[in-house]
Order: sequence, then structure tokens, then C-alpha cells
Amino acid sequence: MTAALGPRTDARRHHDPSVRGFASDNYAGAHPEVLAAIALANGGHQVAYGEDQYTEHLQRVMHSHFGPSAEAFPVFNGTGANVTALQALTDRWGAVICAESAHINVDEGGAPERMGGLKLLTVPTPDGKLTPELIDRQAWGWEDEHRAMPQVVSITQNTELGTVYTVDEIRAIVDHAHAKGMKVHLDGARIANAAASLDVPMRAFTNAVGVDVLSYGGTKNGMLFGEAVVVLNPDAVSHMKHLRKLSMQLASKMRFVSVQLEALLSKDLWLRNARHANAMARRLADGVRAVDGVEVLYPVQANAVFARLPHEVSRRLQERFRFYFWDEAAGDVRWMCSFDTTEDDVDVFLQALKEEMAR
Repeated sequence: MTAALGPRTDARRHHDPSVRGFASDNYAGAHPEVLAAIALANGGHQVAYGEDQYTEHLQRVMHSHFGPSAEAFPVFNGTGANVTALQALTDRWGAVICAESAHINVDEGGAPERMGGLKLLTVPTPDGKLTPELIDRQAWGWEDEHRAMPQVVSITQNTELGTVYTVDEIRAIVDHAHAKGMKVHLDGARIANAAASLDVPMRAFTNAVGVDVLSYGGTKNGMLFGEAVVVLNPDAVSHMKHLRKLSMQLASKMRFVSVQLEALLSKDLWLRNARHANAMARRLADGVRAVDGVEVLYPVQANAVFARLPHEVSRRLQERFRFYFWDEAAGDVRWMCSFDTTEDDVDVFLQALKEEMAR
């Protein structure tokens, strides 16, 4: 007789859950409500490759945030979302204008170039944000066969430096890009943090201002894994389903990605998580500003704090808490807060920072 399937597991915990850090919001686990949603979707059989009931319902959830023409294509990760989205917006000879600090340029291992066949036209920015004037440094040469053709402007909200575009700033970028015949992609790896910071719905700076395609980020906001390409303007893209498969981003058991997005977006979990992470970053920044010899580099508008302090202090502090150098030569570091960062986490870190600065 075959034994009935039960909850027994031989898995072991291999980490200390009391260890905390400020390296990345990706270090955090999954939110309990997301884990509960995964369990809810488990059991029985559902059609594979996105024909399941959870992915179908996700479309209605996305409509509530991004309008009735929005269509969500769940994917595995942020790089996959960005590369798939940008391929859908470009011809083979097309190029993408982005900030020099953009994730697609510095943190995706060359995937846009190697996997997507895309030329990135980068622009230095003082704060991670593009403007119409900065875009024009690369928006030229459409008829020059010796130059990749600028076809897309890609912005990140919030930016890789933790700054947030206002609604009007994104509207100006979209209007400028569209007037020049280009499309606009928004990398929303931390879109929830930006909306919480601005205190506006996500639609206010996406479909409402004319953004064509969005990479929606869920992993940094409490999901176990998964993101989504959200097509806001169906006329701007072609063959998204085929490109998702070609880009190795088609999940067979897609219901487990879709139900996580539903858990975040069907009510207010996305916003609660983002508001909390942002609040912890503000608490951290306020404490850091009171420490002599430490400089906060950029406005703290989301869940990131960038600071400059003596290199040897950062090295000693890294022995107590995980975090990354942003520019090691300059002594710049990045501290990230997440949905599960606590006030005690922040206060303990600040005390350690003060101790190391005093040594």
C-alpha cells in the first residue's frame, strides 16, 4: 500500500534567522501573507503555462491598478522582465536610452546586450534621473545607418540611487520621447516604494502619463520570487508571449507566480510593505545624519540610504552587518531597508555605526 502524502519533510534550517542586515531588500524572506497565498494555490491540478485560474484573475487585479488595457505577463525575475520588455519595444537595430546608473546597464551582467541584442545608450545623471534635456544627448541619428537607432527611453522608478521621479517629471519624459517617435519603458523593481513615497496610485506615473510598458517588481516587496511585464499600451509591443518564451521566462507552474502578485496587489499589502520599508530608511537616515563624519549622499525618498564614511569604518561595520559598497574608492555605501526591517534593527545598526566611528 502506498503511504498517503503528508507534510513530513527532512529539510533542515541552515541559517540563523536572527541575523539582520542592510545589504539588500532581496535578503529579506517572503511575507507571511505571500507564503499563505502560495499554499492556497497549491494542491490539485491547474493548467500549465499561464492558462490557470490564478493568472486569469491576476489580469483583473492588474486592471484595477493600471487600467483595462493592461496585460500582465508573469516572469521569473527582474532582469528577465526588463530584457523581455525591451525586446518587445525595439527592432533588431534599435537602441535604448537610459541613465548610466540604470540597473539594465550596470547590474544585469550584460543580459540586455547578450540576450536581448540591445544597444544601450547611457547618459550620466547627478541623481539617477533622466530629463528631456539629458535624453537629447543620445536621442539623435535615426537615419544614420552607422548608429543604433534610439527607439526606447527606459527609466527606473524609484531610481538606483533611491531618488523618486515626480508624476510631472515622468509625464515630461514620456511626452518628449513620444514626440520623437520613441517608446517608454519603466523599470519598476521598487515601484511600490515610489508610489508610497509620492502618496499616489501606481497608475499616476505609469499608464496615466503614457508609459508604454512596465516591469513590475514583486520580489523586493515581499514575494518569494517573480515579477511581471505589464503591457500598458498594446500598440507599442509585438509578440510578447513568444518573446517571454524565447527569453526563458515562461513558468510552467505560473500559478505560483501569479498568486503572489495577487496577494500583493489585490488589497494593500504592496503599499503596507513599501510604506514600512520607506519609514525604516527615513529612521536610518535621520540617525546617520546625527553621526559626525558620515554624509548622506542623496535624498532619502524610498527605502535606500547612500552614505559616505571612512573606508576602514565600513570594513569593520561589515563584520557586524551585511551591506555593500556602492563606490569603494570614494567610500560610498548603500544601506537598504525592507518590509521586515524593524526599528530595533535600525537602532542596533546606528549604535554599531557610532561605536565604529568612535574607534
